[in-house]
Amino acid sequence: MTTLKVGIPRALIYYHYYPMWRTFFERLGAEVVTSPATTGRVVRAGSSCVVSQTCLSMKVYCGHVMSLVGQCDCIFVPAIRSVERNVYNCSNFLGLPDLVKAVVPDCPLILDVDIDVNRNKRALYESIYRLGRRFTWNPFAIKDAAEAAWRAHQDYQMLMSGESLSIPQAIDRLFGDGGADTDARQGTEDLTVAVIGHPYMIHDDYASQRLVFRLRGLGARVVTAEMVPAADLDEGVRKLAGRPYWTYEDELVGAAGHYLHSEVDGIVGIVPFGCGPDSVMVDVVQRYVKRNRTKPIMILTIDEHTGEAGLVTRLEAYLDMVRRRRRGCA
Repeated sequence: MTTLKVGIPRALIYYHYYPMWRTFFERLGAEVVTSPATTGRVVRAGSSCVVSQTCLSMKVYCGHVMSLVGQCDCIFVPAIRSVERNVYNCSNFLGLPDLVKAVVPDCPLILDVDIDVNRNKRALYESIYRLGRRFTWNPFAIKDAAEAAWRAHQDYQMLMSGESLSIPQAIDRLFGDGGADTDARQGTEDLTVAVIGHPYMIHDDYASQRLVFRLRGLGARVVTAEMVPAADLDEGVRKLAGRPYWTYEDELVGAAGHYLHSEVDGIVGIVPFGCGPDSVMVDVVQRYVKRNRTKPIMILTIDEHTGEAGLVTRLEAYLDMVRRRRRGCA
């Protein structure tokens, strides 16, 4: 019997759920094929099949899907509507399977699943079983795979919040293929900088222009949202925005709310050009900082045309300002 190859694009919510997805499919006997790291060619391919106003993250995602064409039998593209009561996702996420089918040429079979916790649990379980029946009709095997996947997700979260590992480091720990960057100047950090934003921006080296690596190279220890316990992220959201509005925005607002009142020296935010929810929530963060005069913050808006030299210059100037501020010179 031929083993089905399931492709998983290394973009968007891959960074949230990859260990869970991989465990689920492998427990059902499938072979998981992950797209390679983002390159200029991937971004250009994704940009060529969507309208120019599409946000950078969606262009990157479509490029990763295109890189999997011919490499697998099917591609997993979930539609995650909500993972929290009365909080919904960006419209691009809601229509992701339909978008991929419409714009990717020669697209293989799309495995989609609709996740919405605002519906009853029965609907959620039925979605999982429908996905599992692509591989087996044994409901007990599907249940076992789903439970193993949830345990893998919990282990993943514990590695990050409990041991302060970044997402690539945690994936490396679990599977050995996270592509984690090593510290550029390990042991020489004199600052601690929080990087806020979505993991698919922060930990995609091409999309972020290797932001984390560059900060480490400039002598900063980097902390991110995944290193913060979920309860503290929720508290951070309440401090800045009152309540959550969009799924995954706690990665930006919650982390900002937490780190603005912690021992970090400064905060760097990174957002993709063209992202509607981010443009609103970044404004919430900036207004809070201006009103309360907390930590120095710099927001970087990135698109496919962002130049490396300009970004490095801004980082150098920002860290120099943070060091002067800490010494009482500014």
